[in-house]
Amino acid sequence: MGYSLAAASCDGRGAGPHPTGHTVLTYAAAIRRAEDRLRGAGVESARLDAEVLLARAAGLDRSGVFARLPDPLATTVAERFEAFVTRRCRREPVAYIVGEKEFYSLSMAVSADVLIPRPETEMLVEAALEGLPAGAAICDIGTGSGCIAVALAATRPDVRVTACDLSGPALAIAASNAARHGVASRISLVRSDLAQAFRPGSRFDVIVANPPYVADGAELEPELDFEPRAALRAGGDGLDVIRRLVPQAIARLKPRGRLIVEFGSDQEGMVRGIAEQAGFAPVEIRRDLAGHARVVVATLPGGAKADTTGD
Repeated sequence: MGYSLAAASCDGRGAGPHPTGHTVLTYAAAIRRAEDRLRGAGVESARLDAEVLLARAAGLDRSGVFARLPDPLATTVAERFEAFVTRRCRREPVAYIVGEKEFYSLSMAVSADVLIPRPETEMLVEAALEGLPAGAAICDIGTGSGCIAVALAATRPDVRVTACDLSGPALAIAASNAARHGVASRISLVRSDLAQAFRPGSRFDVIVANPPYVADGAELEPELDFEPRAALRAGGDGLDVIRRLVPQAIARLKPRGRLIVEFGSDQEGMVRGIAEQAGFAPVEIRRDLAGHARVVVATLPGGAKADTTGD
């Protein structure tokens, strides 16, 4: 089912005569058609996605679409909408289609080079901000889109943020988001495999990371096939990257510094054990709104010696 202006609506309503003799889809009819098509492709949020995609195709927000429900779609809008819906039917995430995603009330540019920011990851920002001293030094490891680093810099103008990633294209996206929100001068971007680009020794008050933590054999929803595999998968149990990160973090935190890491809901015991065995104490587990273990906040004891075993 296409979205050409000559197409009639599914139920015979929402289309009107065109001077050429063709019928023209209205905004309302186009949304209904897209919703039906997306549901047929297995998209659960079909109605919302149809509205968001039509808004982007028309250069409007959703309220603007609602105000135009009886109006006919212009040819260019209909063509863009058709292309967007076709991509979504292939289960490409809406964020990649429209090129942005909201995170911590900030609009972040995204592409297929970075993970799409997710609401649960905002817990990392909130945890990092707790008790953060004035002028603190923060490192965001595996920054991806830069969403965590940008949110921290935008919320606390006094802090210094270093954001690192092994991917050059990801760092370019992070740079664009820092510029978009006026914090580029306060975020240093570094290409690094985890923390290896930084010398061991007391350096950061907080290290925050949303590393890959999905087990290699785990089945995922189709949308995740579009996201970078290296930012998702991490070995047989999903913990290969966290095992590397924890000792590197110890070597690069100040005494009483905190390591804050997101992990999978079934990995609580293993993540706690990795942090405690490395010498962090206390180790606190935070739960998301659904009650799932989601974030570890591990504190380095005062006077702890740098451990370079993870380099």
